[in-house]
Amino acid sequence: MKKLGLFSVVVVFFVFVSNFSFAIGSRSEFKTFSITAVDDIFMGKKVEAIWTISYSKDEVPVTVVKRNTVEGTEYVIHSKYFDVSYLSSSKGFGTKEVKNSWRNVPKEITNAVISEEELKKQQIITPNKVDDKMALDLIASYLPNLLNDGYTHLLN
Repeated sequence: MKKLGLFSVVVVFFVFVSNFSFAIGSRSEFKTFSITAVDDIFMGKKVEAIWTISYSKDEVPVTVVKRNTVEGTEYVIHSKYFDVSYLSSSKGFGTKEVKNSWRNVPKEITNAVISEEELKKQQIITPNKVDDKMALDLIASYLPNLLNDGYTHLLN
């Protein structure tokens, strides 16, 4: 009888753990993504191009807005739940603080969704300046790692 009780506890534990890991999101699900250029839209004077990145057909894609600044080329990523920026300059390619005037989401919400530790790790992804294609591929690959574990479901 004790063996049956122990077996039941082990089964319940594994069911709970597997459901919990599904709820926090699985980083392995972000291996595939699609990047689509957005055409026929009024972009304003300082916006060079706009793309969307989708990790799943069921979720709303993130939007990438390209802006040329005095520092280099900024790629500002907008989501319903966060804003983050990547900069391509002579110093390399990596994350950068989003200008307040470019934010669509309050900074407090972004700070809850985005990992501060990972944001610092990604300040220099490559020491080389990159073109649009490489920038978009790097963003699509590294962006999921920026999200705190409890928010990975926002991308899939």
